[in-house]
Amino acid sequence: MSVLRSFTASDMFNFNNINLDLFTQTYAPGFYLNYLARWPDLCCAQAAPSGRMMGYILGKAEGHNQEWHGHITVLTVAPEYRRLGIASKLVALLERVSDATYRGYFVDLYVRCTNDVAISMYEELGYSVYRRVREYYENLGGNRGRDEEDGFDMRKPLSRDVGRRSVRPNGREMLVSRNEVS
Repeated sequence: MSVLRSFTASDMFNFNNINLDLFTQTYAPGFYLNYLARWPDLCCAQAAPSGRMMGYILGKAEGHNQEWHGHITVLTVAPEYRRLGIASKLVALLERVSDATYRGYFVDLYVRCTNDVAISMYEELGYSVYRRVREYYENLGGNRGRDEEDGFDMRKPLSRDVGRRSVRPNGREMLVSRNEVS
């Protein structure tokens, strides 16, 4: 049994078991606090009965007009809690809030093109590649010495996107530079 709850500022002192993963980016404290102040309903954590963090999601609402959408900024689950459906549960919650509260047209996220496990999971959840962003992930020293790496912009339409404008069949071939992404 575990608890799905709001992500709190004190969680920044308890998420090392999650953030030490190779694919998880750790940000400065102000980054997390900004999300908690602006979009608290899109920031959630899953915790074990002991209080140990199992995973978390941080999201935001952004865009204009038909580009208004929910965005998954961080989704990560501790290695020992993977394959239990935690990520799917966190994504579903963010989708519901993005649809019902923020009335977004879609939810999007960026994922490294080499992260086959995450891409497969997102596709199973109904996301598809909208475009490939060249060198989206820059080598900032904090991502363990990797070179620049392309990222997929993946999207899933919400109920407001009746015409499904937020998806395209050839997204993997749609190559854009990171300067073209807002």
